[in-house]
Amino acid sequence: MASVFSHALVAYTIKKVANVSLNPIKLSLLAIFCAVIPDADVIMFQFGYSYEHPLGHRGFTHSILFAFLLAFLVRIIFYRKVKFFSKLGMTLCIVFFLATISHGLLDALTNGGKGVGFFIPFDDTRYFFPWRPILVSPIGAARFFSEWGLRVLQSEALFIGIPCGIVLVLRIFLKKKTT
Repeated sequence: MASVFSHALVAYTIKKVANVSLNPIKLSLLAIFCAVIPDADVIMFQFGYSYEHPLGHRGFTHSILFAFLLAFLVRIIFYRKVKFFSKLGMTLCIVFFLATISHGLLDALTNGGKGVGFFIPFDDTRYFFPWRPILVSPIGAARFFSEWGLRVLQSEALFIGIPCGIVLVLRIFLKKKTT
């Protein structure tokens, strides 16, 4: 998996590009929540579920269906006064969906694990992208704060941080150009 820092950065970038004029802190925190919550599936190890099980790590919580359901749920709970089919309502759903699905997409770019179950519960196959440049992050804080964790952060800075930075700078440049 990519680290929580990279998942949060991608969610923040998605939120900034969406340019939604609502409470920016609330929206940022919700987008970041959507991007990091799929890894809560590691708790399933404690209940005896294997990595490969549809409810195991990188299983259902990394799927497209989960991203859709979570986006809908977060939008309904936290923005219930916004009309659902309004432009703002649809934009919020898209932001939360993209933030959530970005988690699995980043994980599919890592060099470790057993793939991502994008189509669970319809298909239990796990997938990786052909190009996997991101070093897989260790599970657990103790393992993360090590030489391995530092190498992970370096690869994420290169393959996630720089692209997000470029997108954010372009957004600022293009926003100034239109005003």
